[in-house]
Amino acid sequence: MKKFKHLLLALVLGLSFVTGQRVLAAQTTVTVATDSDTAPFTYKEKNSFKGYDIDVLKAVFKGSKDYKLSFQTVGFSSILTGVDAGRYQIAANDYNYNDERAKKYLFSDPVSKSHYAIVSKKGTSYASLDDLAGKTTEAMAGSNYAQVLENYNKDHSDKPITINYVSSQTGLTSRLQNIESGKIDFILYDQISSAYVVKDQKLQLTVTKLKDQLDDDDKAGKEYFLFANSKEGKALQKFVNKRLKALKADGTLKKISQKYFGGDYVTELN
Repeated sequence: MKKFKHLLLALVLGLSFVTGQRVLAAQTTVTVATDSDTAPFTYKEKNSFKGYDIDVLKAVFKGSKDYKLSFQTVGFSSILTGVDAGRYQIAANDYNYNDERAKKYLFSDPVSKSHYAIVSKKGTSYASLDDLAGKTTEAMAGSNYAQVLENYNKDHSDKPITINYVSSQTGLTSRLQNIESGKIDFILYDQISSAYVVKDQKLQLTVTKLKDQLDDDDKAGKEYFLFANSKEGKALQKFVNKRLKALKADGTLKKISQKYFGGDYVTELN
């Protein structure tokens, strides 16, 4: 009888182990690509991934039986090509909406709402694109900010903005320092990130909200996660959007926003 009980216990433990292994094996690893250089959305601190985007995704996947989350630092220009190749399943880097991306990728529901801003030397303030005519800036090719400036130049070829394109290795701080040194006149960027870095680095710069109404005004300033336009990408998009709605409803997104942005940048999302 005692031998039978021991045998039964071993069988139960064995089944539990096998079942556990099957559950673990059934989890799909979701790799998030981010440049870790767009604070406060995404950055590294003592080799740990930090930032609004990071914490939101951790909250989205917390307790998931189907997905296991992992993060990887990738140069900005290589993030979406990596999604194309299937190396990464989510792109998280303060991405805004544009028509070109929408033709190729799936977007999550918006996760935050900021504004375009112009950063210039302290004592100099530019509030509109017209103020920038004839001036020099730096931008990463393919970014929303570069696209806004390029569209302006198409309509104002008589006095265009000079755009010097920089690699994804040239971080935001470097470009802001180039304004201080006089190498460039301004950069067009996200208001939250710009204000955060200027304050954090104690830079002598001015951050001014862009007053122009852009063509994509309904989506302007809103941030999204991006997925591959595939069967797997659609399933992941559906899962993330469902969790985002729940996190917004229970106040989690607002708490994360206040932690990293110092205010509520999610309540007005629709």
